[in-house]
Amino acid sequence: MFLPTTREEMNELGWDKLDIILVAGDTYLDTSFNGTAVIGKVLYSEGYKVGIIAQPDVTNSVDITRLGEPKLFWAVSAGCVDSMVANYTALRKKRRKDDFTPGGENNRRPDRATIVYTNLIKSNFKESLIVLGGIEASLRRIVHYDFWSNKLRKPVIFDAKADILSYGMGEKSMVQLAKAIEKGESYKDIRGLCYIDKEKKDGYSELPSFDECVNDKDKFVEAFNLFYKNNDSITAKGLVQKIDTRYLIQNPPSENLTTEELDKVYDIEYERDVHPYYKKDGEVKALETIKYSITTHRGCYGECNFCAIAVHQGRRIIERSEKSIIDEAKNLTEIKGFKGYISDVGGPTANMYGIECDKKKEKGACVDKRCLFPTSCKALKPSHKKYTNLLQRISNIPKVKKVFVASGIRYDMILDDKKDGDAFLEEIVKNHVSGQMKIAPEHATDKVLNVMGKQGKSLLVNFRDKFNKLNKKLGKNQFLTYYFIAAHPGCNEQDMLELKDFTMKELNLNPEQVQVFTPTPSTYSTLMYYTEMNPFTNKKIFVEKDLKKKEKQKERLTIRKKLKK
Repeated sequence: MFLPTTREEMNELGWDKLDIILVAGDTYLDTSFNGTAVIGKVLYSEGYKVGIIAQPDVTNSVDITRLGEPKLFWAVSAGCVDSMVANYTALRKKRRKDDFTPGGENNRRPDRATIVYTNLIKSNFKESLIVLGGIEASLRRIVHYDFWSNKLRKPVIFDAKADILSYGMGEKSMVQLAKAIEKGESYKDIRGLCYIDKEKKDGYSELPSFDECVNDKDKFVEAFNLFYKNNDSITAKGLVQKIDTRYLIQNPPSENLTTEELDKVYDIEYERDVHPYYKKDGEVKALETIKYSITTHRGCYGECNFCAIAVHQGRRIIERSEKSIIDEAKNLTEIKGFKGYISDVGGPTANMYGIECDKKKEKGACVDKRCLFPTSCKALKPSHKKYTNLLQRISNIPKVKKVFVASGIRYDMILDDKKDGDAFLEEIVKNHVSGQMKIAPEHATDKVLNVMGKQGKSLLVNFRDKFNKLNKKLGKNQFLTYYFIAAHPGCNEQDMLELKDFTMKELNLNPEQVQVFTPTPSTYSTLMYYTEMNPFTNKKIFVEKDLKKKEKQKERLTIRKKLKK
């Protein structure tokens, strides 16, 4: 079933009043790829009456008031993407299209949607409790650099004047919060929550204050380092940060879901479609890629410095059971319109499924080193056998013609897997690629790769050779598609010229998939962008901040030149 988004649907269910209303910057896609739908369905499965208002008109009160006032709280999310990233390019140009809006026109999501929606609710329901969630709130939960205003901003819970913020994967914290409020109990010790208080919390580590961060970039670096190191549910301490005369209180992260608990989330029945109330306004492009896709796991230990997944989903792989995944694949074959093709079976990094460090599972992520940088940790011991078998089992399900892997693949992990890596790559090349296999080297000068937190270009060349050799062996005419980043901190125009030379001579291509670096909140690359310092070496680095020169870096790589035959 769809969760109700109109009063008529509430009446059909016999509901006079909702317990919780979710407000979202995306349209209502009832799918496990939509965090609002997931939280809504999890709360509903716990017995709560839940409704959703997607992309409300913020110019009047009609949309936001149509379901009335909830008994427990409002839960606000900007959507699957930070609203400023959704609305603007890295060159600060307004985006015309929005894949999460019916009809595709970018005219439904306000800038800083978390703040705007909260203010809209407060103007109509002054006494309501408001909880922030989603990636925008999660990554803006402490003092952070905001690229679009080019300044440090306070935690979004302060700017929005909300009551509570749920960060990371919110299933546990939101259910625990609902139960606490329902019983009239305190929520202030629930893991995975932030709130505002007049006093510090005993035993919590204190980050440099907002004023200190604004006045001293070294203090901001100190704050971010402490924040980043306290994101593991096993090792993290609670944090406090003074904002003017009050304090942000960040409780330790929610405990990770077990495989059984994650299965339960994904075993919920989702409609895999847009709610009819919104569907009448046009097609939703995002649905094309997720309608027939399957999530295998959460988390990523790649820790690329420009990526926030480690802060939002965590550095530990939390995977579903093979049975849960197979059951979902079987259910896909029964959906009306299914033509035999599964678009993706993966996660943030597809080939991390089934691969995790035993030490990390027991003691938490290492504080002083990373799993894959500067070289792969010997404790990881990657084996792609489990993921290979999973893909083969799904491929053998009746009515399934082909299973694609569209999620990102770490080629360094394939090369590290001396026992099963070659067999996995052959399985991918033979059965799960649609003409082109997408990989993300991001750059090819070791200086820039080091700042990005990625291994050197020699691995890319080795992988390219393996891929081409396999294609020749299998009689396939398939290619690698490479994703690159321009204007990342540490990257200058000369670095882009060297990258162009590398792509011409080594890869024999004119790159097309090139994006200009966007400084999004809560990444080390954004920290470098703002401070112009490398926090790992404490040395000054070059940062291109001129928009025209950023675009020129991109043009240095995308300009078409004659290739060798």
